[in-house]
Amino acid sequence: MTKNIGKTILIALIVIFVLIFMFKIYIIVDPGEKAVIFNKATGNLRVTPNEGFYFLIPLIEQPTVYDMRARTYTMSIAQLEGEVKGDDSLQALTADGQTVLLDISVRYHPDGDNLDKLHRRLGVDYVNKVLRPQVRSTVRMIVSEYPVLDVYSGKRMLIQSAIENALRDSFKKNYIICEEVLLRNVQFSNEFQQAIENKQIAQQEAQRMKYVLERQELEKTRKIIEATGEAESLRLKGKALADNPLLIQYEYVKLLSPNIQAIITDQNAIFNFSDFIKGLKK
Repeated sequence: MTKNIGKTILIALIVIFVLIFMFKIYIIVDPGEKAVIFNKATGNLRVTPNEGFYFLIPLIEQPTVYDMRARTYTMSIAQLEGEVKGDDSLQALTADGQTVLLDISVRYHPDGDNLDKLHRRLGVDYVNKVLRPQVRSTVRMIVSEYPVLDVYSGKRMLIQSAIENALRDSFKKNYIICEEVLLRNVQFSNEFQQAIENKQIAQQEAQRMKYVLERQELEKTRKIIEATGEAESLRLKGKALADNPLLIQYEYVKLLSPNIQAIITDQNAIFNFSDFIKGLKK
């Protein structure tokens, strides 16, 4: 009897072992994950509420594990940066017909409250089925509403915000949560980049010419002031000469030598500067 009981227990353990490891009658859900368990007999779905160990009905229940943590999907021109290797930048046309290449990153995770609906509608490949196409479509639609100069500088953050709001709405309809959108880089056609460089050169040249003109205007003002002073000086000298004709002789001699006190004007006349100056003071 004891031997029979022992054999029965051994057989039962073997059966349990086979069921556990061959028919997969359990699932372990790790932290940050949830499992959707599909019942082949009834067609129903149940979602594991938390991480842990869960038993399955052999051959009847089929589990699918979803990573519920936030992930980042990147589309980039860099060869090894995005989800797709090689140039995976997003090409779009602006409102004025300019082609732009954009690097974009989207942070997302499945909607835990509707994971069964996500599983039923899209399955585990929801990124390629919905997320990637919607990102490409939405970005192109938003960028097409703005001229290239807005994309280039002034309204990039506004465009990023518009893309994020639009993706949140479209993701939500497919039971995906959009956490954040980053418009990381914008590149333009060679023609537009050359036009921007030419514009910057023209602006620098305009600034230089403005500086030159301001300097010329200041120089003009200085010369006017100087000429006005000289004219006033000549007027005063003319008045002084009219009042005292001998002053012209004095000015002439000053040019010859500032230290000369007297000069012979002819053989009979001596011009004495000291006496002349004294006469002026009187």
